[in-house]
Amino acid sequence: MIARFSPAFSRRDFLKTILLAGALSPLTLQRAWAFPNLAQSPTEVPEITYRYRTFSVEHLKEAVDFYEQLKREGKISEQATFRRYISKFTADLPEEMPNARSLIVMATAARMMYVNFHWNDKVYDLIIPPSYFDDGSTMEQMLNIVQTGIIKEPDHQIKNTYKIPLKLLAVRSGLGKYGRNNICFVDGMGTFLVLWAFFTDFQFPEDHWGEMQMMATCENCKICRSLCPTKAIPDENFIINAGNCLSLYNEVPGEFPAWIPAKAHNALMGCIKCQLHCPVNREVVRQAGRFEDISAEETGKILRGEPDPKLLASLSDKLKDFYPGTDAKYFPVFTRNLSALIH
Repeated sequence: MIARFSPAFSRRDFLKTILLAGALSPLTLQRAWAFPNLAQSPTEVPEITYRYRTFSVEHLKEAVDFYEQLKREGKISEQATFRRYISKFTADLPEEMPNARSLIVMATAARMMYVNFHWNDKVYDLIIPPSYFDDGSTMEQMLNIVQTGIIKEPDHQIKNTYKIPLKLLAVRSGLGKYGRNNICFVDGMGTFLVLWAFFTDFQFPEDHWGEMQMMATCENCKICRSLCPTKAIPDENFIINAGNCLSLYNEVPGEFPAWIPAKAHNALMGCIKCQLHCPVNREVVRQAGRFEDISAEETGKILRGEPDPKLLASLSDKLKDFYPGTDAKYFPVFTRNLSALIH
């Protein structure tokens, strides 16, 4: 295998990179290794449950052009952060792999986690949604899965990528389907997943490419629309108003806009409201785990914005590299988000 990624690069490092680059924005995810016959149950390789699909790189331009068309038609939000996110999409092949033939889009299962924050003699049971922490899997493991479980031939180039519309590609390839909330749902995982993509010079016999599909469950269901705390999910239009999506504001530094209701905040990062109550997510919600409690002393330091080395080390260990809690540079994001939930 000729892998184009540092083996020491952890999954959390990768997620942090694509988060800050915008690949996890609400409209871009947001989650079978290309089952030749699309088996009904996910396949497992030591503690990593995954599905995948493969398709020709020739389809990449069509996916990127789709966003350009939506821009021209005025169908997507003009919110600056969101536009910056999608402006990074490119149909260009990697410079180090101009002979790339295929793209592999993979979904790996993830869990939602609860964590208790102790403060002022109260316990606040809060949520960290899937993908915002390190579950222990590494890029080296992912590349190994691609090589041994998908390509199954030696001496082929493999390179990860995130400057592409992952969610759209997952849906167009048949790996997942859209929900009314514009999030990608994958069988057996719901929305509790992480999406990955890899270029390769290997030519797959299957070209899984088709039309976009919305889950049949969503046709007569509007639970997510009724629960969206910022009214980002319209009734008359399938494409959400990404500019109203809470995740666009709590994943990045800065003050929250005044129009966001105080009661809208529901997770330490991102927004889990529409996913938590979705009927399709019923089973994966039950699989949620729990992190070690955050003490009153630690909670106080977070709220005061005092990220000393001891605190950062403790939070990194307890919250499995939840990134605002591991880096003093991004610590204000943690302070702001926790304050919104506790105060």
